[in-house]
Amino acid sequence: MGFARELRAAGLPVGPGDTLTYCTALALLDPTDLLDLYWVGRTTMVIRRDHLPVYDRVFRAFFLDEHAPTPPDLKLTFRARTDIQAVVTVPETEPDPTGQDDAVRLGLLASDTSALKSKSFARCTPQELAALRRIMARIRLTPPRRRTRRIMATRSGHLPDLRRTARETMRLHGEPAQLLWRTRRLRVRPLILILDVSGSMADYSRSLLQFAYSTKRSASRVEVFCFGTRLTRITRELEHRRPDDALERAAQAVFDWEGGTRIGDSLDTFVRRWGRRGMCRGGIVVICSDGLDRGDPAVLSTAMDRLSRLSHRLVWMNPHKGNGAGWQPSTLGMMVAHPHVDLMLSGHDLRSLEEFARLLPTLS
Repeated sequence: MGFARELRAAGLPVGPGDTLTYCTALALLDPTDLLDLYWVGRTTMVIRRDHLPVYDRVFRAFFLDEHAPTPPDLKLTFRARTDIQAVVTVPETEPDPTGQDDAVRLGLLASDTSALKSKSFARCTPQELAALRRIMARIRLTPPRRRTRRIMATRSGHLPDLRRTARETMRLHGEPAQLLWRTRRLRVRPLILILDVSGSMADYSRSLLQFAYSTKRSASRVEVFCFGTRLTRITRELEHRRPDDALERAAQAVFDWEGGTRIGDSLDTFVRRWGRRGMCRGGIVVICSDGLDRGDPAVLSTAMDRLSRLSHRLVWMNPHKGNGAGWQPSTLGMMVAHPHVDLMLSGHDLRSLEEFARLLPTLS
C-alpha cells in the first residue's frame, strides 16, 4: 500500500481497486522475488505506456532506494528469458558491524545455467531446485507419432488417390484432371510415466513429478502414475493449472510417499488394471526408479516382460546411472529389469531430462 501511495503521489491514477488487485496477485507469487514485484505492479497498476518511466523511477526509489539517476553500468534490465534464470540477491538489512554503512543494492545475477542443468537434484539447494522447476516448466515435449491405417487426402505423397482423381475427371467431363494423392494419418503415441516416490527416491521424486506435470501440460495422451509399495494413478490431480496445487493434490493422493518400494507388485498392478486394457498398447512407457526393490524378483521379471510386449518402447530412468557411459546395474531389481528395457537414461539432473525430451520424437 505504501508503494501504491508513492505511485499516486507521482501522478499515476492508482485507485483502491488497483491496490487490492496488486496485493491479491502478489500473494500468489514470491514477495522476495524482485521480478515478481516489478511485473505484478506493472501489470496491475500501469494502464498507459507513457506511465512506464514514472513507474520505473518510483519502483527504484521505493524498493531499491535509488533517488539519483543510476549510472549506465548499474541499470537493471527487467527481462525474462527462457534460457537464463534470474536470481535475486537479497542484501543484509542490518548495518555493518564495523560502522561502515555502505549503500547495498539489489542486483539481478544471471545464474550459470549450464552448471545448474548439470547439477544433480540431490545436491541442489532449495533455491536452486525452485529455479530448476521454473526452467522445467518451459520444457515442451513432442511425443512420437505412428502411422494409422486410416487414409487422408494430401497435396503430395506416394499413394495416388484414384477415387478422388476419377471423380474430379468426371466433374470436368472427361478432361484429364490433376493427379491427387493420399497418405496415412498420423496419431500421437500415448506416453505413460511411472514414478518411484519411495524413500530412496526422496531427492529426485519432486523434481520428476514437476517434470511429469510439465509433460502433462504440454502434450496430449499422457498418463502419470506413482508407486512406493502400491500403484496410484495421479493423472487427474496433475490437470490443475497451478503447479503448486497440482503437486499438492498429487501428494495427498499418494498414501505411501517416501515409504517402502515394491516395483514388481506395482508394475504387475499396472499391467493387470491398465496395460492389458489398451492404455500402453503402442505407447512409450517411462519408469523412473533407482531399482531398489523389496519385493519378489520373479514378480518384477514377469511384469517387465509383459510390459515390454504390450508397449512400443520401454524407457527406464535411474538417477544412480549419472553421466557414466560404462554404468552397469548393481541392484537386484535393476539387474532383473535391465534386459527388458529399450532405453536407459539417468534422469538425475535437468540436462538428462532435456536429453529424454530430444530423444522422445525418435522413438516412433
